[in-house]
Amino acid sequence: MSSIPKQPPLTSSNDGIEPIAKGMEVLGGKEYSYFIVTQPHSFVTHVEINRPEKLNSFHEAMWIELEKIFDALSLAPDVRVVVLSGAGNRAFCTGIDIKAALEGGILGNKKSHVDTSSSQDEKRTEIDAARQAVLIRRHIAQFQKCVSSIERCEKPVICVLHGFTYGLGIDISACTDIRICSEDARFAVKEVDIGLAADIGTLTRLPKIVGSFSWVKEVSLSARYFQANEAHRVGFVSQVLANKAEALNEAFRMSQLLASKSPIAVQGTKELLNHAKNHSVADSLQYTGIWNSAALQTNDVYESLSSLKKKVSPRFEKL
Repeated sequence: MSSIPKQPPLTSSNDGIEPIAKGMEVLGGKEYSYFIVTQPHSFVTHVEINRPEKLNSFHEAMWIELEKIFDALSLAPDVRVVVLSGAGNRAFCTGIDIKAALEGGILGNKKSHVDTSSSQDEKRTEIDAARQAVLIRRHIAQFQKCVSSIERCEKPVICVLHGFTYGLGIDISACTDIRICSEDARFAVKEVDIGLAADIGTLTRLPKIVGSFSWVKEVSLSARYFQANEAHRVGFVSQVLANKAEALNEAFRMSQLLASKSPIAVQGTKELLNHAKNHSVADSLQYTGIWNSAALQTNDVYESLSSLKKKVSPRFEKL
């Protein structure tokens, strides 16, 4: 377990946050097939991958639904922080549902189609390789876009990892802003074991998250498993808690803390940090200056400073 000191949980009575919203009002009460979306605390939304009987493995309908959820949360004024977790006790996400992918997905490797242009009886012909490549590229791009909706979300996303986190589970968690895990978490970049290079984000994002490129290459090339303490040592997760329940409690404590702060400041900080990952110091300083030339005009600055002076909790307008 990490040695990070614990802080007392925030309460809705005096933390400057409005009363807790009920149910799924934040998304208009919409229910989803593969996710549970709730608002357990004011301005905090919990998104739970809900396919525990399949260890929260994904098929195409799930990643399409994932994008719809995070695109909606990004713009929802009643949301300031998102907590992402997996249902059940065994896994956060074990990657792609291999059976579904082989039966009807891209891993089915279908290279033929029915030629209906001839007046003769229908016959099967080989699909042109270039056209097949275009179809596959479009599929991968759509998949990448859906998962990247987590990173595009304007609100900070805290990810709680427990049990098995393999393949796509790494892709998804790498899109989040803060990752914590339970002691039983077990990780693997598994794609080479099914005959392909990871293509949904791990190879792009993981080298920018952890400090060792050598380590990233080792786990990606070998597909070996690594445990919670190793994930913490290299910086993939920032905290390790005893179990899933404690990890969720810590995520909600942290999310309430972030939700109590200026949404202009919090969302701006996420945007500027994400920009800095892919740009030079000079470019990032220029971008920050342009960003804050608008953001500094917010009333949140006055509210924050006056609240500090009065020693009361600030209250910020929705964004």
